[in-house]
Amino acid sequence: EGLMPQDLINAKPVAAAVKEFFGSSQLSQFMDQNNPLSEITHKRRVSALGPGGLTRERAGFEVRDVHPTHYGRVCPIETPEGPNIGLINSLAAYARTNQYGFLESPYRVVKEGEVTDEIVFLSAIEEADHVIAQASAKLEGRKLVDELVAVRHLNEFTVKAPEDVTLMDVSPKQVVSVAASLIPFLEHDDANRALMGSNMQRQAVPTLRSDKPLVGTGMERNVARDSGVCVVARRGGVIDSVDASRVVVRVHDGEVETGEAGVDIYNLTKYTRSNQNTCINQRPLVRKGDVVERGDIMADGPSTDMGELALGQNMRVAFMPWNGY
Repeated sequence: EGLMPQDLINAKPVAAAVKEFFGSSQLSQFMDQNNPLSEITHKRRVSALGPGGLTRERAGFEVRDVHPTHYGRVCPIETPEGPNIGLINSLAAYARTNQYGFLESPYRVVKEGEVTDEIVFLSAIEEADHVIAQASAKLEGRKLVDELVAVRHLNEFTVKAPEDVTLMDVSPKQVVSVAASLIPFLEHDDANRALMGSNMQRQAVPTLRSDKPLVGTGMERNVARDSGVCVVARRGGVIDSVDASRVVVRVHDGEVETGEAGVDIYNLTKYTRSNQNTCINQRPLVRKGDVVERGDIMADGPSTDMGELALGQNMRVAFMPWNGY
């Protein structure tokens, strides 16, 4: 009679374990908040170190090397230089973990040489028996047209007839991480330089006036939105009022739930200090009377320009001849 849950369960050991993990674990880290990319990359990191893992001294070359099963799951490019090379990796652009903690990669299903819209996520074990075509395979309509298609089968690269193909890559980007997919013409770069490029983008200090890149890869908008530094409209509506510190949206009638005011207020973050002592400041992009839809970007954050990631500046360069030089 009158027993409470705390009388039956001792919560102290659980609280102690949680406190220990967040307070002193090697894998509980202070977020790298230099710019939106460093934030999102830090959250997508995969480590072989830490409790229950390897130590730097004992890890040999085999553990650190790129393995065929990394394809579409772990980026072969983005990893630190130095003692942690190959032990700390980055999740590939479309990879996800399944209920057992294995990394899965998405593939389009191919039936009798015809590519369907069905997408399946497979772990490295499940995909081993499949014949997987590359995302760049030549298509006419939905048919694979080449007599021989470049495929992956049993962790080997080979060629097969189109009717033997069972799966196809979703996108050429699925092989690399978010940071690597921001490099234009990545396929023309030396792997070592691409590694340095991926790592050094994370060290870009936000500029006073952001300038979105003239040459981009199409991932800039996704990074800006998914990093959480921009203000994204939760519901569609009309902008009721805007100033430097808040945006008020009068929600469309169809999206208002019964018994609520139908007004969304977005308070902007102004001149806040980040973990790396850089400046976090949000600037509104909308004006009074503008119509916004759910998912639209309404305010820029640090290192973003019109809802696109903008880590640096577009340099205007001029060349001129001088005495034959």
